[in-house]
Amino acid sequence: MSENPKKLFLLDAFALIYRAYFAFSNNHRVNSKGLNTSAILGFTNTLLEVLKKEKPTHIAVVFDTSEPTVRHIEFAEYKANREEMPEDLRTAIPYIKKLITGFHIPVLYSNGYEADDVIGTLAKKAEQHGYVTYMMTPDKDYGQLVSENIFIYKPARMGNGAEVLGPAEICKKWEIENVNQLIDILGLMGDKVDNIPGIPGVGEKTAIQLIKDFGSIENLLQNTDKLKGKLKEKVELNKEMAIQSKRLATIICDVPIEFDEKTLIMEEPDKEALRELFTELEFRRLAQQVIGEDITVSSPEPEKTKAVKKINPNQTDLFAVGDDNVVVEETVEEVKNFKTISEINHTYHLVDTKEKRATLLTDLLSQKAVCFDTETTGLDAHIAELVGISFSYKPNEAYYIPVSENREEAQQLVNEFKPFLKIQPI
Repeated sequence: MSENPKKLFLLDAFALIYRAYFAFSNNHRVNSKGLNTSAILGFTNTLLEVLKKEKPTHIAVVFDTSEPTVRHIEFAEYKANREEMPEDLRTAIPYIKKLITGFHIPVLYSNGYEADDVIGTLAKKAEQHGYVTYMMTPDKDYGQLVSENIFIYKPARMGNGAEVLGPAEICKKWEIENVNQLIDILGLMGDKVDNIPGIPGVGEKTAIQLIKDFGSIENLLQNTDKLKGKLKEKVELNKEMAIQSKRLATIICDVPIEFDEKTLIMEEPDKEALRELFTELEFRRLAQQVIGEDITVSSPEPEKTKAVKKINPNQTDLFAVGDDNVVVEETVEEVKNFKTISEINHTYHLVDTKEKRATLLTDLLSQKAVCFDTETTGLDAHIAELVGISFSYKPNEAYYIPVSENREEAQQLVNEFKPFLKIQPI
């Protein structure tokens, strides 16, 4: 991390809020009033982690708005596949905004633009004022913005620490010469989450290779005679779509928003406001951690919930929340009777090569019954990414298959297990 005395953190609000919410998808945090506090807790812990470890001198949290953006105006189908925000998450948003203002952190937005446009604009302006800026987000699209003074700060994931990505890391990941070429790759491959069409049939690997060969979408379209077969046909039939997709994937860096250094200065929190909020939310641990005080919560626990007051004491996840609220186990009657992994003899196999996967597939096909599960970054099918696959067909023995972040490699791996996963006729 940079030692520059002017260190600005810009947080992509909804990307972090959704991430926090779905991190608790299997054990939502609920207070005695029945309020799902998962997103609030997760976001708060993420914020505290950054404040403690990185000590920014300047900070802001940037939100999207409900207003149509310039992209929606140009392309009506933009983000048309997005599911509605879960109602309990929608209820949590005002509390998160109260939390942010309680820390004296500005909430920024600009109608007609997305959070990444606002962050891109502020990051570029901050660079001109001598700042080093960290864009805190898991969103890959921000890679097009990085420079010597602008970085992606990717939150911790699956037990790994946070990643800081600059030009070298982005160019290596996408096999490009400069970060601007990421826009061309995104334009070619499209984006299912944002409903950016791209060129049909062109995935990540093909897009990367085309930009390696031609440098940009514009140069590619001027040299389609050098392509062959179906790829040539696809590109020539979708020239306008490719240009439009690149435009939709480009983060706008001239949003009409002022870069006001004074309002971004990191200040001491408003302890009174946070005490009131933490009391309402029943966040005892956070109250002690942030304002150094114990709070009194007299509300009764909610009825008809099966709850545990403690989580695994060995948990080290960023979202671990101590005894703040209860952990709702919707399908567990007697949690206290469960044994932990440390109390049961077990054998877990890491299946991390093609040869091991082939052997496992053969074994799976010979079983009468198999337990199967996936590890993903969330529950929303339009947003979640596949992280791993697990199988078990013997007591206390299981197999875990890690999945690449590369979309095409992930698809190829899943395809290997089609003989097992496909539905057999009865």
